[in-house]
This record gives sequence, structure tokens and C-alpha cells, in this order.
Amino acid sequence: MVPELTTVADDEAVVPLPGGVRTYHELDPSTSYDLDGVEVTTLARPGGRLLAVFATVNDVHFGETECGMVEGTDIGPVLRSGPDEPPYPEMMNRAAVAEIRALRRGAGPDAVIAKGDLTTRGVRTEFDAFLACYGGFGDRLFTIRGNHDAQGELFADLPTQRVELDGAILALLDTTIERAASGRLTADQLAWLDEVGRTADRPVVVFGHHHPWNPDSAQRSNSYFGINPDDSDALVEVFARRPALRGYFAGHTHRNRVRTFSRLPGIPVVEVASVKDFPGSWAEYRVFEGGILQVHRRVSSPEALDWTDRTRAMFHGAYAAYSFGELADRCFGFASHRPLSTGCG
Repeated sequence: MVPELTTVADDEAVVPLPGGVRTYHELDPSTSYDLDGVEVTTLARPGGRLLAVFATVNDVHFGETECGMVEGTDIGPVLRSGPDEPPYPEMMNRAAVAEIRALRRGAGPDAVIAKGDLTTRGVRTEFDAFLACYGGFGDRLFTIRGNHDAQGELFADLPTQRVELDGAILALLDTTIERAASGRLTADQLAWLDEVGRTADRPVVVFGHHHPWNPDSAQRSNSYFGINPDDSDALVEVFARRPALRGYFAGHTHRNRVRTFSRLPGIPVVEVASVKDFPGSWAEYRVFEGGILQVHRRVSSPEALDWTDRTRAMFHGAYAAYSFGELADRCFGFASHRPLSTGCG
């Protein structure tokens, strides 16, 4: 079996080994290494000082008890926690929180963004369980609803949020439609984002639960699983005219993927896989003066690795390749600024 290199940063790499992982620290940026027989090239470090560090999670699904079900099919396998095991959403998220707290030698991140599907049935008791796990981050925690959260009871339903960090503004958008799996953006939200981009004195990174439709696609469907085509077009237009907007980051699809659109060269359009099952993902962001790095993390407690290795078999074994993505979908850098004259990176 070829080792799946989990994480590469500008100074660090995580190499999978039988029964666990090994983390290599204090590596040099833009340098190739042989680590336990795995070829690794570290990310380039953006110029300037490190200004902020923040983290994101998504698709944490408190309250879920069965993993791998696709309604109306028997695709399988369907997996559940064992009788002597804690519920897997609680176990996976507790381990993710412990890892996020350990960032910056235990100082933790400047912010934690939970971008949707905090719950499974959209009920307050599940949201309370989410808060019991993540609430220790206090005023550093920011939540966005996902489609599972928009099922009736109201919580975390702010249409827009602005989070200011040294070196970056985080713009949060609620993309949900009540009781629907797909997403949308309203004219008011787009006008708000346009104004954030117009007045920003630092790069703006945008977050929502749903991913946008690709305007380069030959298929245009109003039943698109992400943000509908019309609203996606409008979002792309805001990005195109506001150079401060540097990337869009979603969850929802339970996979790691980076796309670029022809109207937005150099702008990453990103999906990050779920916490609750394979590969057990959360993401760290390092904000430098000259750019931002996304560093994918696989939750790596022994219990988490055991569960996520079991869930890689979902969907007749196709889930692992779908959800993990390529290394460039997980760990990458992007610039802080676009030239105003061209509107591209």
C-alpha cells in the first residue's frame, strides 16, 4: 500500500505509519525530504511575518448514529459505533478540538470557524452537544449553518459575519435554504460581501457551507447540490471586481478539493472534508504578510484513526479516493493580494 501523505506545511510534514502517524517538525520551506521512505516537499513560505493562525471544521454532525447511508440506495456499507464505543461524532470532534487547542505550542488559534452541518437533524439538543464540545473556544468560535442545521429549529442563523484578524478578514455567509440540501446567497448577502471587499484594508477570506457552481461548466442545473448557478454567478462577479477577496472555502461535499474558475485566476475555490469520518479532516490556516497557507489535518488520536480507517470503505470502497483528494487539494498556499490593474492573482 502506498502511504497517503496526510499533511505538508512550510515547516512540517505528517507521514502515516502502521498504527499511527509520525510528525516531522522544524523542516525548511520549499525543501524536498525523504521521511520514512516517503518523498515530501514542504510548502513555500509566504513572505513577511506570521500574523495570525485560525482553524476550520465542517460536517461535524452531532447526533448522527449511522455513517455511509445514501437515502434510496443500498450502496453500503453502513457503519456504526460499537456497543462499547462513544458515539463517533463526539469522539472525532473531541479529538479535533484537542488538536486545534494544541496549535501554536498550546496557545490555540485566533479563531475557529465551524462552517456548517453542526448537527444531523437540526435540533437544539444536537447544537447544545456541539457547543459542549467546541464552546471552550469562547469568543474565538464562529458558526455557520449547514443544510442539516436548517431543518426547523433556529440556531446559528446569522446571514453574515465579519471576523477581523491580524492580516485577514474572515467573511462568513449562511448559504442554507430552509429544509433543502442545496444552497443560495441573497442579494443582501452579496451586497454585504461586495462592501466588505470594497473597504477591506487586508485580504478577505470567504466561508460558507455550500460550494459554488462552476460558471465554466457546460451543465447548468437549478437542482445543483451547492449554491445555485444564478447566485454562484453573482458571487463570482463580486470576487472579480473586489481584489481583496482571496478565496472561498466550503464544506458540504465531505471531500478535499480545490477548483479555479476562469473568471477568477489565482483564487482557490475550496472544499474541506468532514470531521466525522474518513479522513477526519480539519484545516489550519497560517496568515503571513505575503500570503496564506491551508494546512490539512487528519484527526490522529488512535481511536480516530481506527474509526476513519473503517469508514474509508464506505460507498463500495469509493469513498477514500473521493474524500481524501490529492495533496494539492489539502495543503497549498495562495497570495494575499491581486494586482488592481488586472483583477487576478
